[in-house]
Amino acid sequence: MRHDQETGLRERKKARQYQALSDTAITLFLTHGFDRVSVAEIAAAAHVSKPTLFRYFPTKEDLALHRFADHEDEPARVVTARAAGVSPLRALRGHVLDGLGRRDPVTGLSDHPQVLAFHRLLYGTPSLVARMYGYQQRSEAALAAALGGGIEGALAAGQIVAVLRVLALENWRRVAAGESADAVYPDAVAAAELAFGRLRTGWREGPGDTQ
Repeated sequence: MRHDQETGLRERKKARQYQALSDTAITLFLTHGFDRVSVAEIAAAAHVSKPTLFRYFPTKEDLALHRFADHEDEPARVVTARAAGVSPLRALRGHVLDGLGRRDPVTGLSDHPQVLAFHRLLYGTPSLVARMYGYQQRSEAALAAALGGGIEGALAAGQIVAVLRVLALENWRRVAAGESADAVYPDAVAAAELAFGRLRTGWREGPGDTQ
């Protein structure tokens, strides 16, 4: 086996272990409550030692928030991968609308029971809400860099990440109150269009800023 194949195999195995540990922890959190589950109980359920668990996840909060890890730099990736002539806002708008159409949990527009349960756990646990701010700050930093850096990039990134958060929270609030994702969808699209329209008129864009 070549060295690059061995490296790829190790990385895949490591990723599976991250996912398995996080899934075990979240199952326990949803069953018993975040504050009632100890790290020792998670390690025992996952059949690993506490030191092994801490090598993967430094804190209990990280175990719950691992599902957000792949999404942390998502806005930055969308901006970086956009086609020539497409503005950052247009690329992000298309990405959000696509996510709403797919009922992506990140958009808040998912009424899958497990997703709703996880969001209730997240928003109902102060330590997890506090830790989410760290994810948002890193998301802003990555997006600011993708937008060219400097104060202009930082200001734009801050506005965009705040808009994405508000849109997702509003969608989740309505779904959590009992509305179906399908019923909320038209309003969610309208809200996203409104938000990106406001961003577009308040932030001077480069070429490609047409829908």
